[in-house]
Amino acid sequence: MNIPNKKGVEIAIKKLFRHLFPFDDRLTLLEIEQPGKTVTDHLDLMFTGLTPESDSYTQLFINTLPSIKKTLLNDAGFIFESDPAAKDIIEVVAIYPGFFAIYCHRIAHALHLLSVPLLPRMITEYAHKVTGIDIHPGATIGSPFSIDHGTGIVIGETAVIGNNVKLFQGVTLGALSVDKSKASTKRHPTIEDNVILYAGSTILGGSTVVGKNSIIGGNVWLTESVAPFSIVYHKSQIVIRDQNLPPDVINFSI
Repeated sequence: MNIPNKKGVEIAIKKLFRHLFPFDDRLTLLEIEQPGKTVTDHLDLMFTGLTPESDSYTQLFINTLPSIKKTLLNDAGFIFESDPAAKDIIEVVAIYPGFFAIYCHRIAHALHLLSVPLLPRMITEYAHKVTGIDIHPGATIGSPFSIDHGTGIVIGETAVIGNNVKLFQGVTLGALSVDKSKASTKRHPTIEDNVILYAGSTILGGSTVVGKNSIIGGNVWLTESVAPFSIVYHKSQIVIRDQNLPPDVINFSI
């Protein structure tokens, strides 16, 4: 098996992004042109040595692109509607790291479903490198899907995420334990439709289900299922020190 050149994969993913989303009046069109020779050559190089007939896999993958773009435009619209700071969909597509991470996952997941080895993970690790968002290509993610801010997000291989789900920075959808013997089992949680996961929340376990229309607050640590329409939050105590107290009440050493 040939290992694809990492830099070549990154170039191909960027070229494919610009092909799907040209920054002109075609950006929001569902129809896409057949990729030109430059893009197909890069795709062929990625598949060479990984699949028996790289040319046929290139075409199989290209055939999935209209559906992927439709899904991604749905994601971009959802992000735009969810974020008051977003001025338009073009800004979301061109700039938002959360959208780029979702794009890389949609591409990688399509290759994962085609049983292409190595390449899907290389693509999501590229997204991880440039955005700080780590999504395994095996994760199943509905649409629309929104990632806001995004840095520090981890979504495990067997996670299942429904439609209209929003994630904020620092969210982890992980396993309860790291055990190689559980590699073929569902280790990561299920997030049903219309759920919001706020910053720093950690949800663990393959049997953990967050029911539809639930809100999981910031810094929540969750290892058991919650019913639909639940609100789960972490209750903490905040102490404000009076400035008139003696200076030795609290000693900080940095």
